[in-house]
Amino acid sequence: MDERARSILKTLVERYITEGNPVGSRALSKYSTLDLSPATIRNVMADLEELRLVVSPHTSAGRVPTPQGYRMFVDSLLTVKPLAIDVQTALSGGIQREDPNRVLSKAVNLLSSLSSFAGVITAPKKAALFRHVEFLSLSDRKVLLIIVTPDGDVQNRILIVEKPYTQSELTMAANFFNQHFAGLSFQQAKQRLSEELHQISQDISKLMQAAVNAGTEAEESQADGVLLSGERKLLDVSDLSTDMERLKKMFGVFEQRTALLRLLESSNRAEGVQIFIGGDSSLVPMEEMSVISAPYQVNGEVVGTLGVIGPTRMAYERLIPIVDITSKLVSSALSDPE
Repeated sequence: MDERARSILKTLVERYITEGNPVGSRALSKYSTLDLSPATIRNVMADLEELRLVVSPHTSAGRVPTPQGYRMFVDSLLTVKPLAIDVQTALSGGIQREDPNRVLSKAVNLLSSLSSFAGVITAPKKAALFRHVEFLSLSDRKVLLIIVTPDGDVQNRILIVEKPYTQSELTMAANFFNQHFAGLSFQQAKQRLSEELHQISQDISKLMQAAVNAGTEAEESQADGVLLSGERKLLDVSDLSTDMERLKKMFGVFEQRTALLRLLESSNRAEGVQIFIGGDSSLVPMEEMSVISAPYQVNGEVVGTLGVIGPTRMAYERLIPIVDITSKLVSSALSDPE
């Protein structure tokens, strides 16, 4: 594209983001810095349509950006705005060095409130290890499995067993388990257990197998460490709320989270802010949705991703620096002081 077409596309996307209505040649003539007649602009818009960067809705002579048009806009035409003072103050004042869980919670809430869309953060995955386990009899058929992690977290799981165990048998099983498997993940313990079965009576081995199965499920349940805030704000976005199927698909993304996790984890491998636009990126499951994300670090190591989820018609020039600064503040708050 020549500079004339680039300038018109830039103006068209900016006006559509601001107003939400198809942009016609007269509006482009008024807001564009180019001294062009409406007729000339119409010809350029026809060229942009052939390139599949804009499209004309059925009810209007104006055009709206396609996902490819948004992609060209954010990659090469966007002018990022400096953060407003009040936004800088909200971010720097809200994200301070404190308990990591509070840092992430405050950050995701700020991303949502400052964007008016949904904020998202993937929490660092904890090492799936255990320091020791205990067994406690609850009834003839139920045993409480108590899992203590190296950092002192405690999880409980109820095991349904085939036979009653005395407390002395449960204590003996816990001692064997801790002696042989402490410091491993339950997945590793599960693999090693088959090698150790010859040392254990058949009854106790069944209890051990039930324990490692329950522990493995506990590990897997922690894998989805996604914090979300402000999903309901998307109900106020006209681009989404006027179509029930779009809303169902959007909230399906939040509930299932598999596609969302895959998208966010791909950001971990990149540097700086990444922009995923529905219809343009295969990682975004719906055309009307965009994600602005950035990785954050702890002591120089990338451990998670944060960002904003909203409609494709969002103020990218304002939200990109919000996501960028938030990732830097979170990284600083979670890392050891220099």
